[in-house]
Amino acid sequence: MIRFTPILLAILYALAMYRFSVWRTRRELDARSTELADPTLKRMTDKLAAALDVARVRVYIYEIDPVNGLAAPDGRIFITRGFYRKFQSGEVSAGEMASVIAHELGHVALGHARRRMIDFSGQNALRTALAMILSRFLPGIGVMIANAVATMLAARLSRGDEFEADEYASALLTKAGIGTAPQKSLFGKLEDLTQARSGAVPAWLMSHPKTEERIKAIEAHERRWLGGEGEGAT
Repeated sequence: MIRFTPILLAILYALAMYRFSVWRTRRELDARSTELADPTLKRMTDKLAAALDVARVRVYIYEIDPVNGLAAPDGRIFITRGFYRKFQSGEVSAGEMASVIAHELGHVALGHARRRMIDFSGQNALRTALAMILSRFLPGIGVMIANAVATMLAARLSRGDEFEADEYASALLTKAGIGTAPQKSLFGKLEDLTQARSGAVPAWLMSHPKTEERIKAIEAHERRWLGGEGEGAT
């Protein structure tokens, strides 16, 4: 029984972390967000809603400065205040903002938003269990190995989710009559918009795929749809 104690503790820790993370995320978003009220962007979200055959796509402004979009575990879509300022200043077009919203809708539709919260809790549990076990045999470096394994796993899962959400967004934008051009043009701006400096970070440790890989994947989907090999935006 003793040998299984770290595993049982890790499972209990994961469950506790999941519940706490969901509660904390909802509380933070509720306290620091308001529904987006922009007539230009509403025309875009109305096109997305029509393509999805729903009455409305609600988007909220999350009052933080970093440029980002996110999907909450409860299905709500958020654009940060920093991202919205880029739109207001003309650095980002309405179509490009629509591509961000479509991407986050993809995370919701594909179950990524809730799964990410579960994965986050599970990765923390894995890190804890591995650290406890490895530290018995590799004192001093067991924790570092556990952290590295959990980080690599998180990056791999996240990159896969991003590609899937990109494909969903491409199909939705095509069906909505917006097209994928804004989606691809935004990728070209993201590094400057976010002031990212990821060149020194190995690709397999990055949580998002490289820009050129994402654009190539979108173009591959477009060729497949145009060639009749898939339904694309249906």
